[in-house]
Amino acid sequence: MNILIFGGGAVGLGLASCLCESGLKPDILARKKTVQALKDQGLFRTGIIGDGHYTDLRAFSDLSDIPGQTLYDLVMVCTKSNDTDDAARILSRYPDLVGASTQLVLCQNGWGNREIFLNYFPSSQVYNARVITGFHRHAPNRVDITVHVQPVTLGSLDHSPCPELLSLRNAIQKGGLSCEITDTIEKDLWAKMLFNCSLNPLGAIFDVPYGELKKSPQTRAIIRDIVHEIFLVLGAAAYTTYWESPDEYYAFLLDTLIPGTARHESSTLQDIRIKKKTEIDALTGALVRLADKNGILVPVNRMLYNMIRFMEGRYLGYD
Repeated sequence: MNILIFGGGAVGLGLASCLCESGLKPDILARKKTVQALKDQGLFRTGIIGDGHYTDLRAFSDLSDIPGQTLYDLVMVCTKSNDTDDAARILSRYPDLVGASTQLVLCQNGWGNREIFLNYFPSSQVYNARVITGFHRHAPNRVDITVHVQPVTLGSLDHSPCPELLSLRNAIQKGGLSCEITDTIEKDLWAKMLFNCSLNPLGAIFDVPYGELKKSPQTRAIIRDIVHEIFLVLGAAAYTTYWESPDEYYAFLLDTLIPGTARHESSTLQDIRIKKKTEIDALTGALVRLADKNGILVPVNRMLYNMIRFMEGRYLGYD
């Protein structure tokens, strides 16, 4: 199976390590510094699912560098959500690499990435993955897997079941991460949105890991308000997830999810620290836009969105 990892950040390298561990050799598209490190030293993985060192990987910084006759069976899109349009547009320009039968699996944070890809590809080719796993890239070719809260889930918002994803599921499982094919990927994506929107902005604003947010009655109260607003938007937009009420999810978040990820620092916080654009537009920003579209007031989420944008603006410039 020919697989391309499009995006050599923490998530891309983490998932690539699982494929390598399973015996596959995915190609990796990444920045030049990462490409050079992978070619010179290979890919190193450490963390909770075991250490590994994977060599002889093909890595490229531009799709035009990939040799001809490389038609990919599957492309795992692991870019930041703010790079989704660029990723989809670039991939659409290489039909010799991404053909009509190539499966595009979006392994990204946020809501709305699929809709962007549908501007370039038919819905039958576009799949989603829900990944709630802590990946940290401490060097260009080194990834540490710190947390694996729930199985990676694979599915389509267009059709189900998806037996065509069976080989990918098996490879991810063999590589160390639990993985499932689901016919309820919408629910999974909104479960992740609930998790990310409840914790990522607060963790970044207060510069703390998830576990610290549970300790204070003040931050717990903010989290409760965030969750209640998200459920209002879900109801208005006719989206579904696994919990019947915001209070049910809030209890699950505090009692199950946060304890399992207590030491994890959100990607939003990591991006703020290195003065990089965050994915807040695809997380809380997407929620705020959906709320506006459906006439729902979300003052707490809107405030947090504006605060993160202010923090970004201090080093990226205000727009």
